[in-house]
Amino acid sequence: MYPPVSAVRAYLAVARYGSTARAAAAVRLTQSAVSKQVRLLEAHLGLALFEREPQGLRLTEAGAIYRPYAEAALEQLERGARRLSERIAARRSPVRLHMIAIVGERWLMRRFPDFAARHPEIDVQFTNYVSENETEEPDIDIRFGAGPWPGFEHQYLFGREIVLVAAPAYLERIGGMAQISAIQQLTLLQHFQMPALWAEFTELNGMRGAVPAHTIRYGYFSVIIEAAAAGLGAALLPRCFVRDELEAGKLVNPVGFGFDSVSACWLLIPSDRRLTSGAERLAHWLIEEARQFRD
Repeated sequence: MYPPVSAVRAYLAVARYGSTARAAAAVRLTQSAVSKQVRLLEAHLGLALFEREPQGLRLTEAGAIYRPYAEAALEQLERGARRLSERIAARRSPVRLHMIAIVGERWLMRRFPDFAARHPEIDVQFTNYVSENETEEPDIDIRFGAGPWPGFEHQYLFGREIVLVAAPAYLERIGGMAQISAIQQLTLLQHFQMPALWAEFTELNGMRGAVPAHTIRYGYFSVIIEAAAAGLGAALLPRCFVRDELEAGKLVNPVGFGFDSVSACWLLIPSDRRLTSGAERLAHWLIEEARQFRD
């Protein structure tokens, strides 16, 4: 049979302070209650743990031997209680993850079952749209852009490598793209929020000011990928989002045209509040999965 935790806590307080009066204040009991708990522990062990001196109470040899084991046991109990508390809090407080749709479609949803199996107690709520009227902000945000991100701690995930892609049939229809100057005859399929990719591309290839023959704008990367595969034009896209199409030959990267962009996918966490334990675990998992994805 194990001794009561209250008796161990009282004993450790007396060992630390050398006085039942000061120990009582530390553990929020009366002095008589502390003395009673110490006597209870001594009776359980069959040994005296303290001896009285003019300066106060001093540990006996038995009390000194027992102390580190009692401290370790109490620490483990407290750690266990904290862990339980964190798990309960994680169940009660859903983690709100906001992300652009392509991140979920091409990356996260393929991997999330692993996180869900490891942490069934963490309720993750997903959204790729946050209205101006929503009062509850996401705990974690995954955005595509170049920043800066004022008010957020940020961590690079993936997506810096941008490639020009098009369907083989489309390139054949426009006569191929053996030279960089041929980009001016393209129909460009462009995300309406990412016009800077074209400017970066032309600047880095010595063609500042060049414009495509025609531009069609879309609101989702996934639609741009489908439109490019259908032969409607060419697009500048993160290579990580078109790996499947490139491997299958549905899209090609003519003459290796591409560049490393200042824009990418970033994980953002509001800097004005602390993450819950569940959100913190999710953030760490996302960062590690992103590292493996881009390697």
